Formats: sequence, C-alpha cells, structure tokens
Amino acid sequence: MHRRQILRGAAGLGVISGWSTAASAATAATDFPSTAHALPLSSVRLLPSIYADALRANQAYLLRLSADRFLHNYHRFAGLPTKGAIYGGWESDTIAGEGLGHYLSALSLMLAQTGNAALKPRIDYIVAELARVQQAHGDGYVAGFMRKRADGTVVDGKEIFPEIVRGEIRSAGFDLNGCWVPLYNWHKVFAGLFDAQTHAGNDQALQVALGLAGYIDKVFAALSDEQVQQVLACEHGGINESFAELYARTDDQRWLALARRLYHTKVLAPLTQGRDELANLHSNTQIPKLIGLARLHELTSRRSDADAVDFFWRRVTQHHSYVIGGNGDREYFFAPDSIAAHITEQTCEACASYNMLKMTRHLYSWAPDAAYFDYYERTHLNHILAHQNPRTGMFTYMTPLMSGMAREYSSEDNDFWCCVLSGMESHAKHGDSIYWENGDTLFVNLYIPSTVEWKAARLELNTRYPFEGDIDLKVRRLAGPRQFTLALRVPSWAGGHTVLVNGKPQTASKHKGYLLIRRRWRAGDSVRLSLPLDLRMEAAAGNDHVVALLRGPMVLAADLGAADKPFTGLAPALVGANVLAAFAEADKGRAVYRSVGTGRPGDMKFTPFFSQYERRAAVYFNVYTETEWAASEVAFRKEEARLKDLAERSVDVMHLGEMQPERDHDLQSAISYPVAYRGRNGRDARTGGYFSFRMKCADGPLLLQASYWGEERNRDFHISVDGERIAHVTLDGGQPGVFVDQEYPVPERITSGKASVVVRFDPEPGHTAGPVFGVRLFTQRAAVAA
Repeated sequence: MHRRQILRGAAGLGVISGWSTAASAATAATDFPSTAHALPLSSVRLLPSIYADALRANQAYLLRLSADRFLHNYHRFAGLPTKGAIYGGWESDTIAGEGLGHYLSALSLMLAQTGNAALKPRIDYIVAELARVQQAHGDGYVAGFMRKRADGTVVDGKEIFPEIVRGEIRSAGFDLNGCWVPLYNWHKVFAGLFDAQTHAGNDQALQVALGLAGYIDKVFAALSDEQVQQVLACEHGGINESFAELYARTDDQRWLALARRLYHTKVLAPLTQGRDELANLHSNTQIPKLIGLARLHELTSRRSDADAVDFFWRRVTQHHSYVIGGNGDREYFFAPDSIAAHITEQTCEACASYNMLKMTRHLYSWAPDAAYFDYYERTHLNHILAHQNPRTGMFTYMTPLMSGMAREYSSEDNDFWCCVLSGMESHAKHGDSIYWENGDTLFVNLYIPSTVEWKAARLELNTRYPFEGDIDLKVRRLAGPRQFTLALRVPSWAGGHTVLVNGKPQTASKHKGYLLIRRRWRAGDSVRLSLPLDLRMEAAAGNDHVVALLRGPMVLAADLGAADKPFTGLAPALVGANVLAAFAEADKGRAVYRSVGTGRPGDMKFTPFFSQYERRAAVYFNVYTETEWAASEVAFRKEEARLKDLAERSVDVMHLGEMQPERDHDLQSAISYPVAYRGRNGRDARTGGYFSFRMKCADGPLLLQASYWGEERNRDFHISVDGERIAHVTLDGGQPGVFVDQEYPVPERITSGKASVVVRFDPEPGHTAGPVFGVRLFTQRAAVAA
C-alpha cells in the first residue's frame, strides 16, 4: 500500500518525475505554451461513451422541463399573467427563481455541445420573457425570489431592497432580510444570460443583464463599505464574477468597480495571505467567490487575486478532498488532512465539485500543467458522473461515501436543489475541457470519445478508457500537410505509458506532464497512447489505515447490494499483510475485481464507484493485519456488552427524526427540522423554535441521555422535563470525530407517580438546539456492594 497518496497528481503540481533528460526537458520548456484556452464547446461532438449517455439523459430531461413554470414568479411579481404552475421544492421556497438561470445556462451549453436546433427557441423565449418582466418593473429589476416576513407571510423578494438601501440589513449565513440568498440567485441569472449570448448568439440577453446590473448597482451605491460587508455575510455566490464578466463584455469601468467592491474580506483576505482558515466554512459558499477573483485577475492582472485562487485550490484539492475529488461533510469544510474522520452519508455536495472544476479551468488556462487535469479528471469521472443517474436523468445532492449508503436522487419536478440545477449544466458540457490550444499546440487533456474541429482540421478520439488503457487519436481531415504539436496528458499515476504514431514507436519530448509530439501531420495520421491501468491504494488523510482502491483514474467500490434493500451489516474491512496483491480480476473490460481471502466479514466484488447508481457501496476500508483484526473484534464485543446493559436499564427511547417514533411520542415543534448524519437521524430547533415529545418514565433515580455530534459548535439550549429545566447545554466542538452521549439527572420529584413526562429542547436566542441524535430515559446503575 502506498502511503499518503491522496490526489497525488494535484500534490505534485508542476513536478513530474521519471521523465526524459534535462536537455530534452529544457528544449520542451522552450516551446511549451505559457497559457492555453479551451476550444469552443461547439467545436466538440461526443461519440458513444458513458459521457454521451449522461448527456443524452440530461438533454431529455431539459426538454421535459417547462420554461413557463420556471418563469412563474418572474411573471407574477411583474404583474404579468402566469403561464404555468410554479415548480415544487426549492422553486416554491424563498430561493425561487434560481432554477431559471441554471436552466438557461444548461439549454445554452447543450445547444453548443449538440447543435440540437430544438433548444434555441426555448433560449430565445426565456430571454424575451425576462425582457418583458424587466419592462413591466420599469427599473431594471428582474427576479423570482421571495421574502418571508416576520409574521410568516411570503411576498415578492423585491421588498427587501428599500430596507437595505436604508441600512436595515439583517444578514445571516443564508438569509438576507428574510430572503434566501438573493445575490446568489442573481449570480445564476446573470450566468444564464451570459451563456445565452455566448452559446446561442442572443444579444438581447446582454441588455437584460445590463438593466439588472443597473438596479443592483444603485442598491450598493447607497451602502458604506461596512454595510457592503454586512450584505456579503449572506451567501452571494459569485456575484463578483457577474460584474467582472459584464465589464469584460462592455468595457464599462462601472461594472469593474462594483466587482472589486463585492470582495468578502472575512473569507478572501486570509487566503490572499496564504492562511487556511477554511474549517467550519460552508464549502460551496466560498468557491464561487474565488472564481470571481480568478475572473478579475484575468481582466486586471492583480497578482493578489491570482495568489488567493491558487492557494485556495491547492489547499482544497490536497488537504480537504476525498478520493472521488469532492469535498465537504454536511456541506462544510473541516480541519485539513482529516478525511478519515469524515466518511459519512453527507459527503461531497455536487455543486462544490461543479465549481471546483470551473476554478481548475481558470488556473490551467494561466499556466498549463497536466497535474491540474489529474484533479479535474478524477473529480469529473468519479463525482460528476456519479451524481446523475443516466437511467432517469435525476441527480443527487450529496454523494455519500459512508459504507452501505445509497444515493438519493431528485424527483422530476418537486425538488430543484442547487445540485439538481448545477447538474443540468454539468451534464450538458462534457466536451468543454477535452481540447485546449495555444498557437499551433493542441492539448488533449481528457480521454473522452469525441471529434473536434480545430484550425480547418478534424480529429477523432476513440477509446474505452478508463476501462481500457489504449487511446487512439486520428487526423480525419487536413487540407494539406501541416506542422503542429500534439500535447497528450500523461496522468501522474501512469508510469509505463507508450506512444505510437502510425503504428511505430515515437520519441516525444516531455514537459509538465505532457508528451509533446511535433511533426508535419497529414490526413490519416494516427496516434495511440497506451496507459497502464494498475490497481493501487490511497490512504485517507488523517489515518493511513483507511484506504480506497483505484484503477487508473477510477475509484473502485465494493458492491453491498441493491439500493432498495436495507444494509444492516458492519462497514466491511480488508485484512492481510498485502491486501492489494489479493485482488483478482473478474471482468477486465468492465473493471470488475474481487477480494480474495481478505474481505471481512466476507470477500467482496468491486466495480467502478460512479456506475453504482442504484447500488449500496463501500469506498473506504479499514485495513488490518490479522492480529489487529482480532483486537478490533474484542473491542467490538466490549461495546456490544455496554449497549446491552444500557438497553436493559432503559425506560424509553426516542428516535428523533424518524416519522413513526415521533408520532408515537407525540412530537410537537416549531422552526425545527429533521436531520441525518453518519447513519443517524436527529432533529434540531432554530432560534425562536423548540421541539418536545412525551416519554414513559418510572419511579426512582433516572438519567436522561441525549446524543450529539462531537464537533457541533455555537449551540446553546435548555432541556426541560414537564416544564422544569434540568440542563443548560452548550456545545463547542470539543470532541471531534465521534458522537457524544451526555447524561442529565432527572430529579425524582418530577417523575414520581407519573407514567410519562414531556421532554422539551429550547434554543437560546440566536442559537440552535442540537441537532439531537436520540434521547434515552434510563435508570441509574445500582451501586456495587463492597
């Protein structure tokens, strides 16, 4: 087992070992482009592959969706007749309207990727309707989001902006004056408008964007710098990127000034100074801000912006990312290099990877290096492909890495989480990063079957990679012989690669992870790159005894059964002196392997993780020697005995967050929500709310036990039994990596003579109660006689 190999390609950025002589490297460096840009999406067409399958499923879904239903609130709040019922899920919440921006982007990207003419009228219709909405408002405003007032009524979100202009700013992490992330919402609308102009040639989209920008600019013009920072404390997506991009399209300094002003100092300043203070920050809230800085750097060349983006990318990819390339547990970053302590069912929000791939493209364009695409490929293959079910076209929010967990997919028209919406985009553009260029150099960064039109040439890439290692590239059309450089990415894990040109071994210079083949090319010329697809293991940061299995770029996972069947077993483990050598190939063409004699409780079948759409999987495994396994069984039996004793003394147990137990215990609540984490259900109550339930009781000394996750912070609440407070609880994250059971004595006078009592959790103002992952009422253990 190789130790500490998490995202080794990213960690070795710019340091490619085992290649060529110093003289050859120096020659290659002289000719190697210092920048690159991606070929237009419209110049790339996908050939049959797993990526084309995902694209096809997504296109079918986009065509089933209704533009008028996404436009419902836009029409309604402009006083125009609505033409379709509002969608459910998030589109019926105060974040409503976000879906339209993503949908417009997805349609535009899909048009560029496929050339399907049926998509263009939808794009033009949406833009025209937004122009109508804007005209009806008369001041540039266009939006679909809503505002929940203090009395609970839900109204047009436009109501919050006169308050903000007056300096009445109530900003929390995801709420601005009662509206769920309005600037984040607008960032998606701007992106949709820009994509419509870029990919569908719709210039009216830019005019709508300019009108909206004028409205927003007037709001911020009324605010002091301190008040701007108050507003930016609410998640705002990449709104700085929106205005940077508007400046790029208009050359109007007004938009550049606003883009620079929308700088969230609290988060961005430490990154500029090279400080990793990401722990406990919401992952996907931060990434778009850095993408905005990347766009600003491209327009202004301000070095500090580039430094912040580069530092952030390195820290996230090398110290905060799972083996599939995703990041975040319950959507949040945690302490660096502690992946092994955060393998849960709430890992890897899809939007975070969607945005990290965008950031990677920016960094790569500034200084091409194959190591960027080692990360990109890993995340694109193992996370982005995993987050869509190609059979249904539906999407996950999280991609769970906890053993035995199934992926939960969206419904057709009643969810519209952010990850559904970014998924519509991700699976409309699988060809956008395969080919890059600078001058007469063509970079091939992803080995996805496709054709590309480049400088009057047509090339075709055919392969079964990553299932097989041979990659064939053929010059299908070329007007006449022409000299250019073909730069083929060789992944950092591919030591024994070979390359043939027209069937013969080819000498190629090597630089920054690329084989550089420069020659006079002719139509019909072909190249074959062969990459070894050996099995290897990577340890999870934080514990070298927790490992994942990879084959080439592909993460393999144990198949633990159908998703619609429960999994009740223990997380599987691998036991032996050399577990890697004990894997046997079962089906090479489909990358299927079996553990032989090393699996516990039994041997397992391993298949590509991304493809286990409707299966329960195990990605990470504890690895033991036989001696260590025997010791772990002893510890397990000891814990089993403790739980048995507790069960025997229990009077009642409340499983919070589960429907039937909550009904059986007469749960009452306000501003309280069920949660699930690390395989356990629970419930919290936000400020101003509570939850209570009835539990059986008995005479004699009793203890009330409540379970919490040991890393909860800033929690402050009270526990009452039959109206009498028995505990004031504060949780400050002092016990990382474990659930914590806290016990509170219940005075005998409260329970004496009663058959049941009401247990209640109340947060202090400005705080949250819990989440609480179960409550137990049990008798105290009898004293042991001397």
